[in-house]
Amino acid sequence: MAGHSKWANIQHRKGRQDAKRAKIWTKIIREITVAAREAGPDPESNPRLRLAMDKATAANMPKDNVNRAIQRGAGGADEGNYEEVRYEGYGVGGAAVIVDCLTDNRNRTAPEVRHAFNKHGGNLGVDGSVVFQFKHCGQFIFAPGTSEEAVMEAALEAGAEDVITDEEGLIEVICAPSDFSAVKDAFAAAGLTPEVAEVTMKAENETELEGEDAIMMRKLLDALESLDDVQEVYTTAVMDETE
Repeated sequence: MAGHSKWANIQHRKGRQDAKRAKIWTKIIREITVAAREAGPDPESNPRLRLAMDKATAANMPKDNVNRAIQRGAGGADEGNYEEVRYEGYGVGGAAVIVDCLTDNRNRTAPEVRHAFNKHGGNLGVDGSVVFQFKHCGQFIFAPGTSEEAVMEAALEAGAEDVITDEEGLIEVICAPSDFSAVKDAFAAAGLTPEVAEVTMKAENETELEGEDAIMMRKLLDALESLDDVQEVYTTAVMDETE
């Protein structure tokens, strides 16, 4: 990733997310409600709910909001009967994009997603067109200066698949989605706090973009992320987020 500071990009992305907090809360509440409806209100036996609650904590969401969302979901309250829909497409320079949605109306969501792609130099693909370019996994990222030895010991004992340190000293840990909670707990027990902890779709190969291409790609990703029905956007594109 020559010329691109992964650590600077992560910090900048978190800042952008903080600026969108109200919309992020709405998305997290929807995720909590659906997770509780699908597998019950106990986060210990419902990994998806636990992950959504962790996101709520990271976004400084009041516990009352979280509890109300769990009660709505577990009680079977009709929140519009949300279903999960995934769209796949291409951005600038052929960069792959996955858009995961929770929607109560596919006929509204699909045109909105297609419009965002078309307006910003991308195009919507068919199911399966890009998903093979990503790995579904748990991902933890630790700031430069974190003890690599401590991270590696906790990670591997808890079943992590890989520990990677880049030239800046940023440490990335990859695990199977099913091992995410165990690895997260192991880090907490060791007193290690990751900057990023999520189950994600990690790009197998990256598409580096610069200049106008990077600006256009950022506009596409922002347009997709701003849609109410969109929960997550994943891409192979790598840009200097700090510019």
